[in-house]
Amino acid sequence: MSTITAPHHRAGPREWLGLAVLALPTLLLSIDVSVLHLAVPHVSASLDPSSSQMLWIIDIYGFTIAGFLVTMGTLGDRIGRRRLLVIGAAVFGLASVAAAYATGPATLIAARAALGIAGATLMPSTLALISNMFREAKQRGVAIAVWVTMFSLGIAIGPVVGGALLEYFWWGSVFLLGVPVMLILLVAAPLLLPEYRDPDAGRVDLASVALSLAAILPVVYGIKELAAGNGVLVPAAAIVVGTALGAVFVRRQRTLASPLLDLRLFRNRTFATSLVALFLSMFVAGGTYLFVTQYLQLVAGRSPMSAGLWLLPAAFALIVTSMLAPVATTWLRPSYVVGIGLLVSAAGHVTLSLAGSTTDVTQVVTGFLLVYAGGGPLIALGTDLVVGSAPPEQAGSASSLSETSTELGMALGVAVLGSLGTAVYRADLTVPAGVPAEAADASRDTLAGAVEHARDLSADLGPALLAEARDAFTGGLNAIAVVGAVLALGTAVLVAAVIRTPATGGGSDTPPGVPEQAKAQDGSLTS
Repeated sequence: MSTITAPHHRAGPREWLGLAVLALPTLLLSIDVSVLHLAVPHVSASLDPSSSQMLWIIDIYGFTIAGFLVTMGTLGDRIGRRRLLVIGAAVFGLASVAAAYATGPATLIAARAALGIAGATLMPSTLALISNMFREAKQRGVAIAVWVTMFSLGIAIGPVVGGALLEYFWWGSVFLLGVPVMLILLVAAPLLLPEYRDPDAGRVDLASVALSLAAILPVVYGIKELAAGNGVLVPAAAIVVGTALGAVFVRRQRTLASPLLDLRLFRNRTFATSLVALFLSMFVAGGTYLFVTQYLQLVAGRSPMSAGLWLLPAAFALIVTSMLAPVATTWLRPSYVVGIGLLVSAAGHVTLSLAGSTTDVTQVVTGFLLVYAGGGPLIALGTDLVVGSAPPEQAGSASSLSETSTELGMALGVAVLGSLGTAVYRADLTVPAGVPAEAADASRDTLAGAVEHARDLSADLGPALLAEARDAFTGGLNAIAVVGAVLALGTAVLVAAVIRTPATGGGSDTPPGVPEQAKAQDGSLTS
């Protein structure tokens, strides 16, 4: 096993070929997220999950990723990042097959949980290997931009590929995309990727692993259940227990010689602020994406393929802005580039908040395009700031924290904002008189239920129920968009106020926000 000793070692052809290999799991994981959202109506029709089960199917993946990322990132630092990547790829392929052939909601939730655990090994491993393979700052910035672009590309082609599969095959086919990708990774990784680990890392503290899971999962569960309106006492107790165990986890990390999570990383204000900004951005993106994909299919009446094509402009806008953001830091501070992007994102949310159920679909598509275009700079520069702020031997831990903030943000966005939108839908829905009780109950549960049962109603009741349900669902989308606009503006102010790193000026070898010579004694960055 090798470690990096030359801080400014330039990457050669092998490293760039290795980057192409690392792009595969990144591409796959982003495709996996986008195609599942597109498949929601088909999963609902086939497996008949309740609204709560449907949310668990969607977000259990993100929850398990968030719960295991810190552990897996640190484990990669200890046993080897390539080794962990290969193990994760094998498990991910097997879990993909299990998800594809799930026979019920519970089976699919379990398979998605296994995919999340495997995914927790993949993302920090890829990002940590990039950090180690590309030690020169400018090369690392380019490599991370490519990594972000592949994530964006997956979001772009995911709806189209998923739409095509859903058009001609059953919903489970979208999960089988992971099998050939992981087979390629298993063959290519040992040939092109060097192994990296921290030679001075201690043993993984199993008590800390248990505490990290016991802290994150009850809090996530409690927030989700509160947002869904499933009582107050049990969810509140779960949040209190999770928070208390989180405090125990933090105290334990401060006493360990080899902590699972090195809390000294958070002394760096740029590092900490970038994590918060990434979390908030993905929180909004999770809920917005969930409702926009359903709006295109269930409100606007587009087919899966058509809905996927309508999502392409937003995904390509994300690719363009994430690639241009590092270039823009030649003239502007990274915080200004990110802040401007977030203002664009806020404008997109405002556009979505004004949409109606009979609005031309181009208004929703335009609003979604602005949301994604505005988020590109934050994803590209925020990730580089987080990874570049950490020493090489802690690249796995830093990468895992970056991925934890984004995955947990996405999962909580689906849970909280998805539950908010569902609550607005149920509050606004007025079921027309004469609709049978079974159809009325299904319609109050989800829009997909209303669409399904409206087909069996009379020529008068069916369209009337659909119109009411679509209006109510659009009201949920509007509410999510208002929250998104407020959070985007707040995040822009936070980033501009805290991150003070200068523009690169085109001549520095250090990445935006991470000048090697500018670390203050307290770990924060100075301009």
